[in-house]
Amino acid sequence: MMSLILDGNHAASAIKHKVREAIAESGTQPRLAVVLVGHDPASKIYVRNKAKDCEQCGIDSVTYVLPEDTSEEKLVELIRSLSNDDSVHGILVQLPLPKHINKDHVISAIKPEKDVDGFTKANTMAMLDGKFRFVPCTPGGIIELMRFYKIPIVGRHCVIVGRSDIVGKPMATIALWNNATTTICHSHTRNLGGICKSADILISATGRKNLIKPEFIKPNTTIIDVGMNRDKDGKLCGDCNPEAYERSSAYTPVPGGVGPMTRAMLLLNAVTAAGLKVRLDW
Repeated sequence: MMSLILDGNHAASAIKHKVREAIAESGTQPRLAVVLVGHDPASKIYVRNKAKDCEQCGIDSVTYVLPEDTSEEKLVELIRSLSNDDSVHGILVQLPLPKHINKDHVISAIKPEKDVDGFTKANTMAMLDGKFRFVPCTPGGIIELMRFYKIPIVGRHCVIVGRSDIVGKPMATIALWNNATTTICHSHTRNLGGICKSADILISATGRKNLIKPEFIKPNTTIIDVGMNRDKDGKLCGDCNPEAYERSSAYTPVPGGVGPMTRAMLLLNAVTAAGLKVRLDW
């Protein structure tokens, strides 16, 4: 049986449509402030794509581009100013930041009600309690992608490879709140292949190409590949060996799987910050 391709572009397009409808019906235009420090090529592409998404949906996106040598003090000052600006509904600080800037200090300057990435301590603690003001964009996008394609979550064994604050840890929390049985693996995990082979849903977010081997996958496993790497020919690839996809019942392609859903969830969080509601009744 052919594996089902979980097309993130298709699902993200459906979310964008619902966001446009909610904005049009409300008469409120959400405003999102995006802060980029430095000139990292990948970050510039991400910010440009996010601005394009916002324009398509009727969100006013304002980008602040600061030089690489911007001091932490100046950056925090800008964030606090945006937090106190009533015309700004949401704030996003593009990561990574230059090495001389403490990411946690910067994120903590964002008011929780404007933290559309869901990274502030207040929003992280609320998520642990199951009170989701803003769902972190990548884990939230993964859950909505599975819902869109009717992939069962309740009662299934969800193995997450990678324990980052951006994907792995919040993904585990959200999977638990969706009643999955959750296991986190990391660089010190023993018998990674055996644990992966017990998964009904395998989510890999390590940035290590070919980490997930075909023999790690049992029949009827759903693979969510969050990794973004380059193969020997310079083409984008995920964490999984391509033959691993062939053993699955469903998988996300790289590119075109999780990435578009991450951006779509940012739009959802932006309209939520503006007080609008969007129902994703898949």
